[in-house]
Amino acid sequence: MLRAGENAGLPADGEGGALRREAFPFGPLEAGEVLVEPILGSWEANIEHALARSPIDICRSRGEQAVVVGNLGVVRVLKSKAIRPGTELREGDLCLLMPIGKSDPYGYAELAYGYDAPHTIGLMAKRSKIDERLLLPIPSDTAYSLEQWATYGRYFTAWDNWHRALGCWRTQIPDDDPGNHLVFGWGGGVAFAELLLARRAGFRVAMTAGSDERLAFLRDNGIVPVDRRKFPDLSLPTRRGAPDPEAHRRHRASRAGFLELVDELSEGKGVAIFVDNIGEPLYGATVPALARQGVITTCGWKAGMRLTNLRGAECISRHIHVHTHVWRLQDSPEICDFQESSGWIAPAGSTVVYDFDRIPDLADDYAQGRIGSYFPLYRVNPV
Repeated sequence: MLRAGENAGLPADGEGGALRREAFPFGPLEAGEVLVEPILGSWEANIEHALARSPIDICRSRGEQAVVVGNLGVVRVLKSKAIRPGTELREGDLCLLMPIGKSDPYGYAELAYGYDAPHTIGLMAKRSKIDERLLLPIPSDTAYSLEQWATYGRYFTAWDNWHRALGCWRTQIPDDDPGNHLVFGWGGGVAFAELLLARRAGFRVAMTAGSDERLAFLRDNGIVPVDRRKFPDLSLPTRRGAPDPEAHRRHRASRAGFLELVDELSEGKGVAIFVDNIGEPLYGATVPALARQGVITTCGWKAGMRLTNLRGAECISRHIHVHTHVWRLQDSPEICDFQESSGWIAPAGSTVVYDFDRIPDLADDYAQGRIGSYFPLYRVNPV
C-alpha cells in the first residue's frame, strides 16, 4: 500500500513515498460487491505516478491515510453479492477489472479505480472487494493465456484512442487510401497496440524503441522500428537553471535527423496520425513531424502534462489534437470480444512477471528503464 505522510499530515505534492506491505482491513461485502483474489496485475504508468506523488498525490486527493494501488489485472471471484439482473458471476470465475472508479453520464472515466477514486481497493492486495459492474469475465473457452489477458488495459485504451483519432482524421481526409499515409508512435505498450490497429486499417506504421530487444519485437510484429538511440538529444532540454546553448544545439541536431527520417518514411507528407503518450519532452518533435490535416492523439502523459502550441500555425495546418482517457465502460465487452476473435492481444511470451514479494523490484526496474517487455506484470496469487 501507499501511505500518507507522517505526523498525520498528508504529504505535499511531489513528495515521494514507497510501497509498504501491511495489513489493509476492509468491511464486509455490500449489495452489488464481489469479493475477489487478484491473480495478475499489470504495472501501469499511473502506479509510478502514485509512487512519485506527481502529477497528484493520490493520498491527499482521496483524503485517505492509506491507498492500495493497482487498477488493471485478472481476478478470481470468491464470493458475490451481485444484484444486477442477468449477472452471472460465480465462485471461481476469472474476470478483468475495468478501472473506472467514477464515470460521467456517458460511461467515460472521470476517476480511476485504484488510483484517484476514493474508497477503491487496488489489486496489490491478496484479497479485495470490487463493484460488480467493473468485472468483465474472460471468455471461458479463450485461446489465450491469463498473462496475455492481463495486458488488456493497454489494448482497451488503444482501442478507444485509435477510433477517436481515426474518426477525426477521416473528417478531413475522407477518401484517400490509408496506404499513402504514416501513423507513428513514441514507444510504449499502448502505442504498440494502437499501431497494430492502424496496420489493420491499411496505414504504414512506425514506432521508436531504445533497445535491440524492443526494436526486434516491433519488426517481428510488422511495425517499422525506429532506433531512438540515433537521436540521443531529441528530448527538449529542461528549462530549469541557466540556458545551455550546447544542449540546445544537440537537441536541434537530433530533431533535424528525426524529421529527415519521418520525411523518408512518409514520402514527404509527414505523419498522418501521431500517437504521443509521452508529452512535454518530445512535443517539440511531434508537432513539426505532423502532416497537414494531421492528428496528434494522446491518452497519457508519462513525462509531462503542460504543452505550448503556436495556435496560428496549428490552425493553418489544420491539425487536430485528440485527448482521451481510459475507455467507455459499456464498450468493454465489444473490445474483449474483438481481442478474442481477432488475436489482437499481447503476443505469447511477450510479458514479464514479478512475484508479489518482488513488486518493489518491479517498481525500481520500471522507473530505471530496465524492463525490456512492454507488458510488465506482477503475480499476487497463484492461478
